[in-house]
Amino acid sequence: MTESTKPVVDPFALQPDATADETHRLTDETLAETAPPERAQASSHWSMVRELVETVVLSLIIFLLIRQVVQNYRIENHSMEPNFYEGQFVLVNKLAYRLGQPDRGDVVVFHNPSNTNEDYIKRIIGLPGDTVEVRDQTVYLNGQPLIEDFPHNPIQFSDYMPPTTVGDNQLFVMGDNRPNSSDSRVFGPISQDLAVGQAWLRIWPFPVFGLVEHVDLPLGEPAQ
Repeated sequence: MTESTKPVVDPFALQPDATADETHRLTDETLAETAPPERAQASSHWSMVRELVETVVLSLIIFLLIRQVVQNYRIENHSMEPNFYEGQFVLVNKLAYRLGQPDRGDVVVFHNPSNTNEDYIKRIIGLPGDTVEVRDQTVYLNGQPLIEDFPHNPIQFSDYMPPTTVGDNQLFVMGDNRPNSSDSRVFGPISQDLAVGQAWLRIWPFPVFGLVEHVDLPLGEPAQ
């Protein structure tokens, strides 16, 4: 009689050891489950702080880039009435004269030649090579009267300025409120290097919101 045998299952037999990968996985899971809540909370707080710092830095970079292009100004005098009044805010295009050239009739913001910590807003009247003269309540440019067909307060009859030639890299500027403006009639032509930029957009108050008008200044008949 042939005797057959079958493997006997030993209930007390030791099972094979877990593999190294399984051991590491079990260990990691156990550590994750047993990690203190304080550590998880600190990690969350640090993540929030990092995101906040990144947001602030990015906003600062964007702000600095924008400041290279435009800058806002509050008008604090009456020299450009009736076109600009005290308390109005305007945006200035700082690239206008870096990428292009100034023109007669432009409204320009520039540093005060006597105190560069102060900024003025005026209108460009003369360009390099022009000769400007003020007499008989009229502005003369190269011997011809300017046709100033835009709102402005006229020059007083007693005002007089002898012919003044605008030098290279200079601008002759005047306020639209001619009787109450300290401009090139007082301190002479300004260096173009003092120009901050061209007045671009009026932003406050809302009723006057809109683009700043830059006028043409055609010449009349030659003076006799």
